[in-house]
Amino acid sequence: MAEDQSPEEDRPDQTLGEIGLWHFAPYLMNRIMGRYNANLQGSVRAQSLTTAKMRTLAVLAVVPGLTINELSVYAVTEQSTMSRTLEAMEKSGLIRREARASDARVREIYLTDAGRAEFDAVWPTMYARYQELFTGIDDAERAAFVGTLQKMLKNVRLHDL
Repeated sequence: MAEDQSPEEDRPDQTLGEIGLWHFAPYLMNRIMGRYNANLQGSVRAQSLTTAKMRTLAVLAVVPGLTINELSVYAVTEQSTMSRTLEAMEKSGLIRREARASDARVREIYLTDAGRAEFDAVWPTMYARYQELFTGIDDAERAAFVGTLQKMLKNVRLHDL
């Protein structure tokens, strides 16, 4: 099947060749995010931020007080990578860890003022790359697309149980 053709029917036994890469959503999502991350990394190279650090700053700017496990999920990063990233960020004064009030064994992670300033410095670049993703896409299409992604995320989470 040609790249620009869509499958004529949705059968459970379709092959990837029949679907085609240009109609296989996981391929498209990975390809888009791979390019987005590469473009973003190139744009923030001067700030010496890795993708993991950038994601950590962004997530903690919106959802403070996460555990390392929660942060790994939100930042889409392996826990071992997140652990190393947090150690480096803590040494740099970008984050702090605090014992959870209800359970002192659990450590919650927060941005420091320096971490917030670092996020505030990188956000304009992150937002500009985000806006580029939606060039030529109107508000209604964007809202429908984001709604579909949210449904897909819920579907994926169902399999995590």
